[in-house]
Amino acid sequence: MRVLLQAYSLISRPVCAWRAARYRNGRKTAGKVPLPVLSVGNLALGGAGKTPLVCELIEYFLSRGYHPALVTRGYRGSWERRGGILSDGRTVFGGFREAGDEPAMVVRRFPGVGVFVGRHRIPSCLKAESLGFDLCVLDDAFQHLGLARDLDIVLHDPKSRAPLREGESALSRAGILLLPARSKPGAAETYRRRFPRLKVFEYAVVPRGLVLEEGAPAVPPDVLRGKRVLAFSGIARPERFFTLLETLGASVIERLVFPDHYAYPPAARARISAAVSRVKPEMVLATEKDAVKLALADRKFGGLSVSVLRIGIELPAGFYDCVEAVVSSMKAGRV
Repeated sequence: MRVLLQAYSLISRPVCAWRAARYRNGRKTAGKVPLPVLSVGNLALGGAGKTPLVCELIEYFLSRGYHPALVTRGYRGSWERRGGILSDGRTVFGGFREAGDEPAMVVRRFPGVGVFVGRHRIPSCLKAESLGFDLCVLDDAFQHLGLARDLDIVLHDPKSRAPLREGESALSRAGILLLPARSKPGAAETYRRRFPRLKVFEYAVVPRGLVLEEGAPAVPPDVLRGKRVLAFSGIARPERFFTLLETLGASVIERLVFPDHYAYPPAARARISAAVSRVKPEMVLATEKDAVKLALADRKFGGLSVSVLRIGIELPAGFYDCVEAVVSSMKAGRV
């Protein structure tokens, strides 16, 4: 898989640079929509914490009285090509099979938020505006240049060996760069000097709570301390999930890794059940993204309910000040 991604990167990087140059030189023009648009994206192929950041932004703007909508491609969902409304803030019209696992996860966590999917983001934003939403958050959209955005937020780990969709020079069109707190000393200042207009902040991936049963309130994750757990995951970088569990004091006695965006067919559930019977853990753990693909009837293995670790992104107050200043300015300018 790494070889294939490296090969894809060799093609993607020059193609992305060529497309960006066409917009920069005025040969193509990005479409505009009548509400503020924030984009969350990255340079690398694979997971980088984009969806947890999207959730943090949605939660923040909800607390500030906004009515945000998530606009996303709906990767691997049946609505990806034609587009669709997963939620209008009142009614949920589908699930992960139609909209993809990450949009379904957002709907579950934020029932009143609009979620619009489809490869064409402008129609999704216009639908959101027509239904009364006043802010669009785009997930995984840094390379989606056809829609003008008010702020591009990019997560980037300079220490990662993951292949890049486009080179670091693309950061010249971003507004905010987020670096992992574990980045080498001086990394933030290096990017500030290289890209003077770029606001640079550091972030940390943190646990937000543990959901022991579907529908139950989250409890502090320290209940994991000393527990023998079986963990399974179908995300881009599952080792991060397992490492976080161990950081919280869990003893991960079995790790089951599935492909990213995995749908957990009967054969996969049978594999989990067999592993539970074999190693006899005290708890079975999964990510939120995995859990949305398990029906309620499939949430128990060997008599143990699947517990879900909720992940968040910890950011400095200055980051939110910067983001809200952009949104407030855009809203004022559109009145």
